[in-house]
Amino acid sequence: MISIHVQILLIILFWHSDCHIIPRIEECGLSCSQGIHCKSKPSSGIFNSFCHDAPASLSSVILKSMKISTVMKCVQGSPCSLHLNIKGTLSLDENIRGLEICTLSLDTQQSQCINVRFAGKKSKMLNGKKVQIQTNCFEVNVAQHIYVTMKTVPNYCEVKLRQEYYVEDCRNSDVGKYIPACLAGKFEFNVDRARKIILVNVSSSLRDQDYYVRLCHKWFTCEDAGAFSVIKGKESLKSVSLKYSQLLPCLCIEGWLAIPDARRTQLCPFKNDTKMLWDNIVYNPLTQTLAWEPACPVLVVVNLCRLMKSNNHCEDIQNTSKRSPEKQVKYSRVDTHPRLCMKFTTNQGAWVKCPFAQGEFPAWKMRTDAVEGKLRVFFTSQTKAQFSVLVCNRTQLASCESAGMHHSVSVGDSVSITMSWEMCESMICIQGWRTDVDYSVPLQICDINCAFLGRTYGDGNSAKAMTHRGNLEEGNNLELQKEQRCSEKPLFKDRKKMQPCRSSASHVI
Repeated sequence: MISIHVQILLIILFWHSDCHIIPRIEECGLSCSQGIHCKSKPSSGIFNSFCHDAPASLSSVILKSMKISTVMKCVQGSPCSLHLNIKGTLSLDENIRGLEICTLSLDTQQSQCINVRFAGKKSKMLNGKKVQIQTNCFEVNVAQHIYVTMKTVPNYCEVKLRQEYYVEDCRNSDVGKYIPACLAGKFEFNVDRARKIILVNVSSSLRDQDYYVRLCHKWFTCEDAGAFSVIKGKESLKSVSLKYSQLLPCLCIEGWLAIPDARRTQLCPFKNDTKMLWDNIVYNPLTQTLAWEPACPVLVVVNLCRLMKSNNHCEDIQNTSKRSPEKQVKYSRVDTHPRLCMKFTTNQGAWVKCPFAQGEFPAWKMRTDAVEGKLRVFFTSQTKAQFSVLVCNRTQLASCESAGMHHSVSVGDSVSITMSWEMCESMICIQGWRTDVDYSVPLQICDINCAFLGRTYGDGNSAKAMTHRGNLEEGNNLELQKEQRCSEKPLFKDRKKMQPCRSSASHVI
């Protein structure tokens, strides 16, 4: 844990770096203390890059106390600029002809050097005299990382000073207000949805300075969504038209001045328009893979779900939930039934997309056919498939608890279920689903037509279902009872033509 004193110190330091006022200068220059005249000239730094052994009489602390700060040069009619203010103390010596100060940008690897010479340097009266040198002619950029060195001329080994320095960035209120790189400009926009064009109007930009505007998709960085446009500084109309393909939530308008290291302003006006994100669903019939790839970063929970025919509600399929994908959500071995859908849930709501609803992919159907007290279940499909059939009690709209045995069946085959009186008086359903895939929607037939039993029954309590593979004796008794009832009520007036009742009913889903 950080102590309260350290926390307060960090807050003070951050506030200071963010808000302190940068000293102003009108002209840059060089000055030396103690009445010593000095002058400077640009230097390449190459001829003084190699060092020599220092004379025995030369003190190793001849250079000391280098200090660096930032100053702002503001001249009326021109934009302000940032400069380094470098101070150092040198003890003069007859073995020293001057001083070299260099800056190296660790961002661009560009260097600047000046060579400082002292008037009367040959006079022995100056030996041992300390002089403070100050220069502020090194121009720097916002947020630049600088490496400063100060060494003697000639360059004596181990007699030099080094220091790293970070130039203030645009978070500093003074820098952000007066330095052009931080004056990113403000813009307004209008969307022409018919032509898919965004018209951007720029204001508060630097006078007579070119300005860049572009569209980008914001991930970790803002990736290009088309070429950038240039608004010329001399043009009176500061506007540009940008073409877009989709109004995605990560689509941003970005603008910046046409100067090195310029600060950029971003506006992302469509961040709540997430509807377009859910259209990028792709199905590969060769691998049976259903995939969704986000066009923008989004916090979302993705589920496969079953679209209910009765109320258009999409019931989540168990163990299909995936959260906050970075790149892609993928489901392998997926059934292509029209009621199998993808659900996307965010803090703004939920969206359901059913990629197979248009009938472009093969689908299967479950059908029941009832004859003589038995319910036959079979499946039709354009492709080879395996299915399971379950007799169940419907407890809720989307729930069905097992009330019998599972049966496996292939396309073209069927399974028969012996019906009882109690089954027609309960909420019995026939449930079927594909078993040769990993993700399938279960379909249910619940409104079973019991007319083939010869009576009409009202709703009753749940009862246990029986299949043709079990309880055969009770099923045979059922057939016998049905024949006796039908004998009492012949189909024809002529009793000689009396026949057992044969009623049939069917249901397809």
